[in-house]
This record gives sequence, structure tokens and C-alpha cells, in this order.
Amino acid sequence: MTHSRQTGEPNGTTSIIGSTTRRRRLPVSRLRGEGTDARRAWRTAYVRRIVVGDGLAALAAAAIAYVVRFGPQTGPLSTPHAPIWMVAILPVLWLAVMLSGRTYEERFLWVGAEEFRRVFFAAMLMLATVGTISWAFKLEIARGFVVIALPLSAGLTLLHRLAQRGLLHRARERGHKRQTTVIVGHRNGVISLHAQLERQAYHGYDVIGCCIPQAGADATAEHFDGLPVLGGLDEVARVVRDHEIDTVAVLPSPELDGAALRQLGWDLETTKAELLLAPAVTEIVGTRVQIRPVCGLPLMHVERPEFTGLRRVVKAAFDRVAAGLVVLAIAPALLTIALTVKLTSRGPVFFRHERVGQDGQPFHVLKFRTMVPGSDRQIDDLRDQSDGNTVQFKMKSDPRVTPVGKYLRRYSLDELPQLFNVLGGSMSLVGPRPHVTREVEQYGFDMRRRLLVKPGITGLWQVSGRSNLSWDDSVRIDVRYVENWSLSFDLMIIAKTVGAVVRGSGAY
Repeated sequence: MTHSRQTGEPNGTTSIIGSTTRRRRLPVSRLRGEGTDARRAWRTAYVRRIVVGDGLAALAAAAIAYVVRFGPQTGPLSTPHAPIWMVAILPVLWLAVMLSGRTYEERFLWVGAEEFRRVFFAAMLMLATVGTISWAFKLEIARGFVVIALPLSAGLTLLHRLAQRGLLHRARERGHKRQTTVIVGHRNGVISLHAQLERQAYHGYDVIGCCIPQAGADATAEHFDGLPVLGGLDEVARVVRDHEIDTVAVLPSPELDGAALRQLGWDLETTKAELLLAPAVTEIVGTRVQIRPVCGLPLMHVERPEFTGLRRVVKAAFDRVAAGLVVLAIAPALLTIALTVKLTSRGPVFFRHERVGQDGQPFHVLKFRTMVPGSDRQIDDLRDQSDGNTVQFKMKSDPRVTPVGKYLRRYSLDELPQLFNVLGGSMSLVGPRPHVTREVEQYGFDMRRRLLVKPGITGLWQVSGRSNLSWDDSVRIDVRYVENWSLSFDLMIIAKTVGAVVRGSGAY
């Protein structure tokens, strides 16, 4: 069974799983058309492209390593006895290692980092194996070739797979290559999970209906949360067979206890549907969740979020070193922007604004000035024209912004002086955005979790829509980052920030 995460709290509503009430099947237009086999055909083609791409990546890496190590094999500089056979054999060995590392299994493809971790560890295993065998049997293997070819094969393979995944995600966002999904559970859970799957369309789950308890008001419902009600909790297997469902997402329900879930799994064995179980905990990334067998039961162990310790020391060191290197690299650009701001409008070059940082401590954030002097005193007159969410003030066409300021805001260049905040220790490169005191005073209990870490120049907020997000989405994204921080997570956000800044989505 595959386990998924749920984004809402389970409902405490109860019903009887053995209810014999039958709901009239609805003529759902989205269920018609291609069958399961036709919808899944793209998966085989995707895996085939991955295999071919991996082989070509290894072949290209072998050819490059051969030329670098032995030089071109023509002319007076050629090496007659260079082992050309290594170029031919590397792609075969590479595909065998990727296969043994289970990097072609569908459950590891398309989303998540597990696919890339498996490629990386398979490459490391191959490097260690080649080194051990060559030493043990005293084989004459060109070490320079191996040192170049294997890491390059891994790099090209990862880039190829990342490109394939990007193409798939874009196709899914356009409504293609998706899998039909039924959500099983109570009302609150169905609403939350449906919203989460709609928000992240690139995962490819096309929710075409739900199965909810058949007691009380739900017994006569034909539609719920914009979805057709296809049956009750005891009719899931029938619904899957009748509509050729690809995926069944089951939410925590008192009716679906261990015995009922086991029976459902057995019933689905005669179909091609995948069974996903959503735990009650939400917004927990996979690296913090492990399934551990305890007393014969598969219990989910959730690691504590890490707010102190060695990893935080490493993050602080990375922040300051990286910020220092970036400041040195873009010093001419910083000087140019400063001169432009000074020469095009009255007022100081920098704008210092008090924000609330880690542990609720106030600090002054640095930005290039993008508004006319005294703009902070005009905010009360403009508040009823806000385009932001219910808490944050934002205006798409703010009259206080200077012409140069519009350009700086469009590409987030006004944020660059915050690198000095990072060097001073009041901010991090990645973290929740710092809010002003008035906004912090409106925080709920969940949102105060963001004060446990340093605010950042960029973060999940920047790569998820920025000012276009609602306040609830902002809370969810910030809390998710705080709960699931890791250095690799930070590096991913930094990489995505470049694309978000270029697109300028939500920047105003």
C-alpha cells in the first residue's frame, strides 16, 4: 500500500459501515472515455524514455571521459592502446545499476525526491563496487576515466530525469496524463484533501468523485464539495470497478478500521487501482515520516521538527558564507542600483523598516527604496484599496511606488540589501518572510510557529505565488517550512526562486 498525506482534520462523524442503503449512480461525464489501460499507456512510454535517456547520458559521459582522459584518437597525439571498450560497456553497466537500484519503479517516479536519491546512491554504489573489484583482482582500469565518467553519468541522468518530470508536470497542469481518483472519508477530510489535490495539479490526481458515509444528511446527497457522491464507505470496490478508477485515497474514518481496510485492499486486488492511505497528521514531509513495525503493526513514526542543534549551526554558517560570496559577486550591481535610486528620486537610497524576527524580536530590514519619501504615512488612506489578503496590505498599482521602484519590485531587486541582514545574523537566506508588528498581532496559534526560526530573503511563499496567496495559504506554507526545514529543502527553494523572480508572478 502507498501512503499519502492529508491536508485536513478528520471528521468525527460516525456511520455504520455495513449500511445497505444504495445510492443511485450518477452519470459523470468525466468518467466516460478511455479505460484504465489507455489512461496508463503514457506511464510505459515515460519509463521507456527514462531508460533510453539514462543510456544516452551514460554513453555521452563515457565519450567525454574518454576524450578527456586519453585525448582524441586521431592524429599524432592518439593513443593506440586506449581501451575504447569502456565507452561501450558503461551504458550497459549503468542501466543495470539503475535497474538494481529500482529507479524505474513507477512509485518512485514523477513526484518527490526518492527517485533522485535512488539514482545518486546507485551511482555511489557503482563507483564503490568498481573501485573494490579493481583493487581486489588487480584489474587495469583507467581510474581517470572512471572518476570522470561515473559522476558525469549521474549528473546527466539527474538532469534528464528532471527535464522529463518538468514536461510531465506541465502536461498534468493542462489536464493531460492524469489518473482518476476517488476520495473516501468524512466531509471535512474530503474537502481538505480535494482542495490540496486541486492546488497541486502537477501530482496528476483528477478527483472525479467521493464516497462518504451514508448516514444522516449525507445519505441523500448527490454532490458534495463540487464532486459527485459515487457511493458509501462500503461501496468503494464497486465504484472502482464500475468507473475504472485509478486511485483510491482513503482518509481516517472510524468505520474504516484495520479489518475494513484490509478487506478493502483485498477487494482492490482484482482491479488496477492504487490504494492511498492519508494519515491524520498534515503538512509533514516524507523525510520526517517513517513506517516502523511495532508489535506486528505498521506504526508511523514522526520525527521532531529541528529548531536547534548542529544542523542549525550548519544552516547559519551556510547563510553567512553564501551571502558574503553573493555580495562580493554582485557588488557592481548593488552600486549601480544605489546610484539609480539616488539620482531618480528624492530621499535615501535604503529603506529601513521594523519587522518582527525570530522569537518575536524586532529588527530593521534593509531594502532599496522603491517609494516616495513618507509613503508609510499614507498607508491608512489606501488601505481600502488593498489587493492583498485579509491581513497583509498590497496594491498592484500603488501610487507611492517610483518608476524605478516598479522595476526593482518586478524582479525583487529591492530585496538584495537584505543580504546584509543575513550577514548580521537577523535573517536567513531561506525562511518565512518577516512581517510588521500589526500583522504579527493578528497571528493565530499556528502562525506563531513561524517565529521559531529566522525570517528569510526567500522562502516557500516566494516560490508558491507570493502576494497572490490568501492569508490561509500563507499560513499553511510558512508552517510547512518551519516544521520540515532541511538544508536540501533550502537549496531547492533557492533554485526555484530564480524562476519565480524571472516570471515575476505575484510581485507588486
